[in-house]
Amino acid sequence: MWWNFAGPDNTLVTVKEAAAYAEQHPDIKHMVVASNSGDTVLALLEQHPQVQISCVTHQIGFAGNGVDEMGEDRRKQLMDRGIRIFTGTHLLGGVNRSLRKKFSGVYPSEIIASTLRMFGEGTKVAVEIAVMALDAGCIPYGEDIISLAGTARGADTALLLRPAHADDFLNTEIKEFICKPGSRKVKQV
Repeated sequence: MWWNFAGPDNTLVTVKEAAAYAEQHPDIKHMVVASNSGDTVLALLEQHPQVQISCVTHQIGFAGNGVDEMGEDRRKQLMDRGIRIFTGTHLLGGVNRSLRKKFSGVYPSEIIASTLRMFGEGTKVAVEIAVMALDAGCIPYGEDIISLAGTARGADTALLLRPAHADDFLNTEIKEFICKPGSRKVKQV
């Protein structure tokens, strides 16, 4: 599926497509979802996918020093429903972002991020969170998973991929685009 525009307007159809794909491929046992509010995870849960769902949030401090974008109540609500939640430093940001801010340089992880963004912000995030979830032990090594992410908020991209650990990142395999926007422009309402 290809969306005309990027952005959160695609969330409900993206989660439906990802859940349907998982149903058609029973060998897929895990999904990883980018979500700071938990809304995309809840939308996915409404589709009743028979897979383990892991949620990757922004790191604490992304929205401001010490700020956790996912409140304690929502975090507990998701964990009570069996969702694994990982909150940690972004794979393709982290300390390199600090160096860029201080010294105005470009660093390898930022080149990788920009290259993945050529396929859309959701593609970059979907790959990044899959590796982060693998490194955190939320998903098993060596298995194909579905990763959902988006542009700004919500989800507009779902990928079938096999992540590698961060120290072996370039062996990550993007196997299939389940859905993604054909344009990187977000629909203006």
